[in-house]
Amino acid sequence: MRQLPRQTDPNVLVGFETCDDAGVYLIDENTALVQTVDFFTPIVDDPRTFGEIAAANSLSDIYAMGGRPLSALSIVGFPDKGDPEILAQILQGGLAKMMEAECTVIGGHSVRNEDVLFGYAVTGVISPKGIWKNVGARTGDETLFTKALGTGVISTALKNEKAPEAAVSSAIRSMSTLNRAAAEALHEIEAQAKFQNAIHAVTDVTGFGLLGHAREMALGNLEKGVAPVSFEIDHAKFTYLPGALQAAKDGHLLGVLKNNREFAGDCVVFSSSVPQEYRDLLFDPQTSGGLLISIAAEAVPPALAALERHGVTANRVGSVIEKRTPLLHVS
Repeated sequence: MRQLPRQTDPNVLVGFETCDDAGVYLIDENTALVQTVDFFTPIVDDPRTFGEIAAANSLSDIYAMGGRPLSALSIVGFPDKGDPEILAQILQGGLAKMMEAECTVIGGHSVRNEDVLFGYAVTGVISPKGIWKNVGARTGDETLFTKALGTGVISTALKNEKAPEAAVSSAIRSMSTLNRAAAEALHEIEAQAKFQNAIHAVTDVTGFGLLGHAREMALGNLEKGVAPVSFEIDHAKFTYLPGALQAAKDGHLLGVLKNNREFAGDCVVFSSSVPQEYRDLLFDPQTSGGLLISIAAEAVPPALAALERHGVTANRVGSVIEKRTPLLHVS
């Protein structure tokens, strides 16, 4: 993307330059569109469940920007000789989750493809003055994370027929849970005058893993001219899905996890006390993962309380410090 010529449209409020979760395009002084697209191959056996997870994952970027989803277009790849009933179940699962999000599916596009692919292009609305970017973290902030880590290793263990039923059920429940409640809780905090500008950066943790997305947040500050920062992260403060630690210990690691380690490894230093399975889980690619939030320290207690009221599990997982090398310090 960096090789593409720069665009000069002044209505583009968020483009692809900082690898943010979604694009934002200004309509008028009070309204902007927030747009994203995501699709992938099945990660669970049940077609309807796969559809639900794909929809939740596609919607997540809208919530991570602070937007409200309005409409979606489905993206389908399906084998020529595939069972139409399987496709119907995938579409039904996706539609059910979109309806839960009050997002209307208004069409889509399908192609014949050897592998099953499914996802959505989602359009939402957002206030131009209320965009949560993945840049803007400030020294002195604390970082919160919603949901639990480990969907990648559990999905891999499932493919290898080594995943306990309880682990799979927990992972499915996490992946099919919308980030809407978490976003609503953060909006509730912002509505208080003293915390109006307390949320400085937000991203949803997906394919790059926790550390890959934290790296993007820190590097994004450098590119946008915001004061450069680093992150201190405590591996023991995260919640890990049941069975995730064992799956990591047993080596159920996606190739993408190894790519993430190569991609972000130079930006990370681990304390010698951090076990290898936790290091792997912090690089583990997530599907429909939680929100990583950089927020002013004084707003943390009310934010955690608001998240709890909305039924969202969230942990205080680290802090933002002045830039160091490497950018990420994990203890």
